[in-house]
Amino acid sequence: MAPDPHPSPPDDPSPDGPSTAGPQAREDASVPEEAGTEDEAEAGNGVGNGGAGAVPDRGGGRWRRASRLGLTLPGCWGALLLACLSFTPSLLPRGGVLQGVVCGISAAIGYGLGVVAAHVWRAFADRETRAPSPASRRILAVASAVLLGLAFGLGQYWQHEIRVLLEVTEYSALATVACPFVAVLLFLLLLSAGRGLRRLYRWVARLLRRWTGPRAARATGWIVVAGLAWALVSGVLLSGLVSAANGVFSLRDEETSEGVRRPVSSLRSGGPGSLVPWDSLGREGRAFTGRGPTAREIGALTHRPALEPVRAYAGLATADDAEVRAERAVADLRRAGGFTRANLLVVTTTGSGWVDPAAVDSFEYLGDGDAATVAMQYSYLPSWLSYLVDRSKAREAGRELFDAVYDVWSKLPADRRPRLFVAGESLGAFGAETAFSGEYDLRNRTAGTLFAGPPNFNTLFREFSDHREAGSPEVEPVYKGGRTVRFTADPGAGTAPEGRPWDGTRVLYLMHPSDPIVWWSPDLAFSEPDWIGEAPGGDVLEGMVWIPFVTFWQVTADLPFSTGVPDGHGHTYRAAYVDGWNAVMRPSGFTPQDLDRLREVVSPPRK
Repeated sequence: MAPDPHPSPPDDPSPDGPSTAGPQAREDASVPEEAGTEDEAEAGNGVGNGGAGAVPDRGGGRWRRASRLGLTLPGCWGALLLACLSFTPSLLPRGGVLQGVVCGISAAIGYGLGVVAAHVWRAFADRETRAPSPASRRILAVASAVLLGLAFGLGQYWQHEIRVLLEVTEYSALATVACPFVAVLLFLLLLSAGRGLRRLYRWVARLLRRWTGPRAARATGWIVVAGLAWALVSGVLLSGLVSAANGVFSLRDEETSEGVRRPVSSLRSGGPGSLVPWDSLGREGRAFTGRGPTAREIGALTHRPALEPVRAYAGLATADDAEVRAERAVADLRRAGGFTRANLLVVTTTGSGWVDPAAVDSFEYLGDGDAATVAMQYSYLPSWLSYLVDRSKAREAGRELFDAVYDVWSKLPADRRPRLFVAGESLGAFGAETAFSGEYDLRNRTAGTLFAGPPNFNTLFREFSDHREAGSPEVEPVYKGGRTVRFTADPGAGTAPEGRPWDGTRVLYLMHPSDPIVWWSPDLAFSEPDWIGEAPGGDVLEGMVWIPFVTFWQVTADLPFSTGVPDGHGHTYRAAYVDGWNAVMRPSGFTPQDLDRLREVVSPPRK
């Protein structure tokens, strides 16, 4: 075994370098630690009181000090910095427990970055680790108390400002108190997981050292451990969770929502004469066909004669194959007379098969009931989970359903075809987009399109936004002068660019500045997006800034709660559908007062 190139004097209380660590140290000195390990902690260079934790060194018989948790000073400074920054505002209000989760994750990332930074600095400085002085530990303790207290206080102020901005009244003092406990617990769990991977790396590296050189053993060891960890998380763990979630939500899919009854009209799937059995529609499909405005209700609002709308749907139990499922939905649409209506809407659902009632109700009211809508289910999972794991199913469903409708529609005489519209919200917008190649395809094959809350990874959405006109912000981009595609947070207030013609087919994207579904992206971890660097939207605090790693986890934490905010914010677009469809369909005979009443119908005011 080669001698240590930087031996410590026998009476030196400071620890040796990576090759001479303590009790948990290397059993094979030819496999030293690399970047990202905690050599200081292993050698006892922690920040705690090490007197009681002193342990003898096997190599030289010296005594080393070890903190109870073995935390390194650079790691603690990194954890402190990112933990404090985690209290900065993001898009939506965060409760105490959720803030604790973001804080714990951020602290763990900061700790790892601090350890790596210290290791890299030592490598360039060509020096070994040193035990932190008592003064250094005291400075860290005082700084932690002051900075965390200040960050916590500012965080509460910012959260109050966001709640006021978004008209959120819910607040839990108990959850706020739980914040630091949740943060510490999650930090320790993540730290333990990281150290477990480090121990696994050491074992693999020692094993490989029997057949390879030390450098090859270290490099291969890291590759093997990283690959195993990724396979475990993305394969075994994630697949297991998804399978378990599918099992749970498939049972829920067999239920029927309260107040939903089997339709007595032959114009609805699941009703008399339907080609799709009621029991095969799924929970959301039964809600879709079992509810909706009647001809009488539509006429009462419009003061004009109205028709009973047609609604066709196919659930996962209708057919195993997406293409067959789409064909059956379209066959039932045709049976009910959907292709004889003036307006035909193809909706791509969210994962569980949910269709926002406000989207279809508004379409039917504005069409005086002379409308038909078709949709189908492609997953059991709720929207936010489907958003993460069911993209391929959404893509397939959107393409198959529109193609099946278009195949029948295109063969009808031109003067007998209904106006063909497309809609989708969230993952439904993603799926619906996949049926089209771009702006010209949308304009040539539809009479209008309305997408709400499009995910940031949507192909066409990104194309339109990334190629927007210079000077137009990402929260409201202008594409090709707004000739076909436009974006808005409030369609009732108009769409940019004002004054320019918007003839022919209209494609409209509804997207709130505070909607995390629209702005979430893995790129948030490493690069600042335009929408943060530019002037904020109307319901986003000016104090929101981009912070590496931290902003990604903040917006990620916003995702599951994106629909839990009042209408007009986050991922809630109910009232916006009225003005959105009014802009896209351009119906005649509707006064501003009619639209006001319709908004109250589809989005009743909160009591």
